[in-house]
Amino acid sequence: MKIEMHEIPIGEVVAGYVDNADEGVFCYGGRLNIRPAYQREFVYKKAQRNAVIESIQKNFPLNVMYWVDSGNGSYELLDGQQRTLSICQYVHGDYLVNKRGFKNLMPEEKQAFLDYKLMIYICSGGSDMEKLNWFKIVNIAGVELTEQENRNIVYIGAWLTAAKKFFSKKDCAAHKNYKDWLKGSAIKQEFLETALKWIADRDKISVEEYMANHQHDTHCNELWIYFQNVFAWAQATFPIYRKEMKGLPWGLMYNRHGQKFLDAAELEEKIKRLMEDEEIKRNAGIYEYLLDGDERHLNLRKFSKKLKRAAYERQQGICAKCGGHFELEQMEGDHITPWSAGGKTTAENCQMLCKACNRRKSNK
Repeated sequence: MKIEMHEIPIGEVVAGYVDNADEGVFCYGGRLNIRPAYQREFVYKKAQRNAVIESIQKNFPLNVMYWVDSGNGSYELLDGQQRTLSICQYVHGDYLVNKRGFKNLMPEEKQAFLDYKLMIYICSGGSDMEKLNWFKIVNIAGVELTEQENRNIVYIGAWLTAAKKFFSKKDCAAHKNYKDWLKGSAIKQEFLETALKWIADRDKISVEEYMANHQHDTHCNELWIYFQNVFAWAQATFPIYRKEMKGLPWGLMYNRHGQKFLDAAELEEKIKRLMEDEEIKRNAGIYEYLLDGDERHLNLRKFSKKLKRAAYERQQGICAKCGGHFELEQMEGDHITPWSAGGKTTAENCQMLCKACNRRKSNK
């Protein structure tokens, strides 16, 4: 693998800049692919973007960039996408810096900007894996990659390109249709990662195994259809949307309960009642609780230190189950009448159990 330093004026780099949802993002006369499949979407904030332009206008040095020679006079941008896009978008007239766009600059200012030379290392030769390993190395000093972005590097291919159209673009189908149900950001690969974790769970494999199995597929229809089925089931099962539903592990719930017959009207009545229960501290957990009955989803109220101390003194340190004597720190507060039977977190419903007895009771 051969790596050489080049000084390329901005005017040459921005030539032919195009950002097209179908064709991709290119510049350098159409020869530089700014956003190969393993690259993240544009994530610079306004201050970061403006700092790039101000550095150029002040003739301050920018960090070096890295391209890969793809052959036939074409290149892929390996590192420096955020800076390159900031520059291209500014010259294209997409935003202002200090209330002035590129078109507002004086002729000599424009020329100085276009003449500014970017320091670019170009890598040629070597295997795809060598280039991708280089990508990992040069990105260590940049914005830290997410776990999914690192997976994208390894499993690049037609399947990933297709999947990113559904899950990783700013206005992708996953965002348009399910943004109220999902937490995270599409452009940071979080929607894609969520979908992959769910379908990998269905298949009882890892995300990496799923991506490896499908890396060379020409489409991602299985993943996208599965993802839509998850939310079709969720919306049919819980038709009244509440803010607590955002970010729940809907795919995992679908994998375990999607084949059951569930009465949506009956569930809704239970949801209304549970939402009003002051003993429940995590309302978002109601949906999972209704499916599997595990009270841990609800984060039920716990006895305060004051209530536990009072019960301890009342019991004189004796465990209400086994009759042994324990120090306060060796005991835990317990509901005499459990929450599921209508018990409340009150002084009269509090008893102290040794930790072993309380664990045994909780596991029943």
